[in-house]
Amino acid sequence: MLRPLVAARPAAVRAAIVAASLALSAVAFGGLAPAAAQQVGVRPADAPPPLRKGTGLPLPRFAALRSEETNVRAGPATRYPIDWVFKRKSMPVEIVAEYENWRKVRDWQGAGGWVHQSLLTGKRSVTVIAREAMLYKTPSTTATAVARLQTEVICLVKSCSGEWCRVQVGPHVGWIERAKVWGVYKGEVVN
Repeated sequence: MLRPLVAARPAAVRAAIVAASLALSAVAFGGLAPAAAQQVGVRPADAPPPLRKGTGLPLPRFAALRSEETNVRAGPATRYPIDWVFKRKSMPVEIVAEYENWRKVRDWQGAGGWVHQSLLTGKRSVTVIAREAMLYKTPSTTATAVARLQTEVICLVKSCSGEWCRVQVGPHVGWIERAKVWGVYKGEVVN
């Protein structure tokens, strides 16, 4: 007598195999709903927005321009048109948003747009916003004046604490009142 190589499976075993296949399909394809009821690419209203890679650093924060000319775009990609060209190396900018490798920045007058992260540096600088500001030898208005600075002079920040920042402008190093510059937050400590 000849026997089949594979024995016939009982009905209960076949039903268990079909149920397991359906369960695996549900996991693999996102649910048991029929294809017509599933919407591809639609996020439920209560779901969090998709994560975009950024630095995870707090916003807003300050940075400085890395080069003499920096293209500022209307959106976060090279396909967007150039709105501005910042032409001052080390000019402080405030980063107000991030999208992947792009940073939305603004200058002390509010002009801005999107800049690629490679065009920014974490080295801190400030811009004089007062009509005139004195650079002092020590952090006191009664100290010896080192230099007289005018509006839009860019200073490299050495440190800030309290109401004063220690800065460098060319060969001159001294202290300037925090209220007369833009590029550091009130109460921010910079080392």
